[in-house]
Amino acid sequence: MSQLPNCPKCNSTYTYEDNGLFICPECAHEWSGDAAAVAADDVKVVKDAHGNILQDGDTVTVIKDLKVKGSSLVVKVGTRVKNIRLVEGDHDIDCKIDGIGAMKLKSEFVKKA
Repeated sequence: MSQLPNCPKCNSTYTYEDNGLFICPECAHEWSGDAAAVAADDVKVVKDAHGNILQDGDTVTVIKDLKVKGSSLVVKVGTRVKNIRLVEGDHDIDCKIDGIGAMKLKSEFVKKA
């Protein structure tokens, strides 16, 4: 019996092979056997509401009024946010908004300027 590789995401040893793909039952990650596919899978592409690819340092515009959780502040439509940083997680944009401060935004509520 051949030794199967550990999962590249969670390092689980319980991987199995199915139709040429390796599958991790713990985190549901799937990858092919070659190293190039694993490296390409690690790159996360973040897109705005219109499908444009976002990068660190971009300027975006808010397309919907967003309530700031825990306060009475609102980020209004048309607010320009400069020099964004892309991060992992549900809220994938980290930024500073004038008059509000540090915020995390979802990319689905912004468009690239």
